[in-house]
Amino acid sequence: MAHADHTRDPCPWVILNDFGGAFSMGAVGGGIWYGIKGSRNSPRGERFIGAISSMKARAPVVGGNFGVWGGMFSTFDCAVKGWRKKEDAWNAIISGFMTGGCLALRSGPKGAFQSAVACGILLGVFEGVGVLLGRVFSEGQRPQAPPCNPQSLYSLTGSNDSTVPQSMTPPAPPSSIPGLQ
Repeated sequence: MAHADHTRDPCPWVILNDFGGAFSMGAVGGGIWYGIKGSRNSPRGERFIGAISSMKARAPVVGGNFGVWGGMFSTFDCAVKGWRKKEDAWNAIISGFMTGGCLALRSGPKGAFQSAVACGILLGVFEGVGVLLGRVFSEGQRPQAPPCNPQSLYSLTGSNDSTVPQSMTPPAPPSSIPGLQ
């Protein structure tokens, strides 16, 4: 079970922060997308003006769509955290399910349920990949014991080297190796 993330603001501020961040990402991404699209669909000599006008018309719409999704997801995430009193991957999956369903309510119950399931599965994949990557990359961070030398164990106990069992003493190096002298 994961513990509370105290590096983030409390829930009301997280919702506003996530809404603003999602709007910004959508506006920038939409600006790039519609800038390229507007440039390609404009006649020669008017491509720059076509790109700018397409960006001005559509980038805020995409940003608003992203912002609504991010704000609603964050709202549901805070509500689920408060209801379950836990912070784990299931919160994001449940919040994604609820967000997808709410955003598709105008398409009827069947469409809302299908969208909810699709968003829940998508968030489940995201959380699963996040957990998997966390495990893979934390593998090297595990504390490891230093290698154990049997001789040092006996010297720590105060025993002299004559009490070390013969099987635990390392072999003596050869006194002379032919060919190296």
